[in-house]
Amino acid sequence: MRYPAATSRPTYDEVMAVDLFAGIPVNDFAPALAWYERLLGAGSAFLPNDAEAVWELAEHRYLYIEHRPGRAGHAMHTVFVDDLGARVAAITGRGLVPTRRETYSNGVRKVTYHDPDGNEIGFGGSPL
Repeated sequence: MRYPAATSRPTYDEVMAVDLFAGIPVNDFAPALAWYERLLGAGSAFLPNDAEAVWELAEHRYLYIEHRPGRAGHAMHTVFVDDLGARVAAITGRGLVPTRRETYSNGVRKVTYHDPDGNEIGFGGSPL
C-alpha cells in the first residue's frame, strides 16, 4: 500500500487487528522454561504442547519459547516497558543479571539479558 507524502501512514491497528507472537528457539526446554519464568516473573500463561510455553506480555502480545535443538541462540527481541528501573530491579531480585546496559544518544535506555542458549532479550525504557 502506498500513501501520498502529504498524508501520514495509518498505524497497523487502523488497517488490521494485530496479535504478536515473538518466538525464541531453545535447546533444552526445562532449564529454558525456568530461566524465562525468572526473567518474566511468572509462570507461562499456557503450554500449547510439551515443547512450547507462552507468556502474555500485554493484550495480544506474546513471547514464547519452543524446543528446537540446533536453532537456539539467534533470537533478538526488545520489549519496551513503562518503568525500566523497576523491571530490572525485579529481575535482579530473581537472580538474573543483565549482560549489557546501554543509553542511546536520544536518552532511550536498553538493558539486555542472554538466556542459557545465547538468545538476546532486551528491555527498553524512555529517557529519564
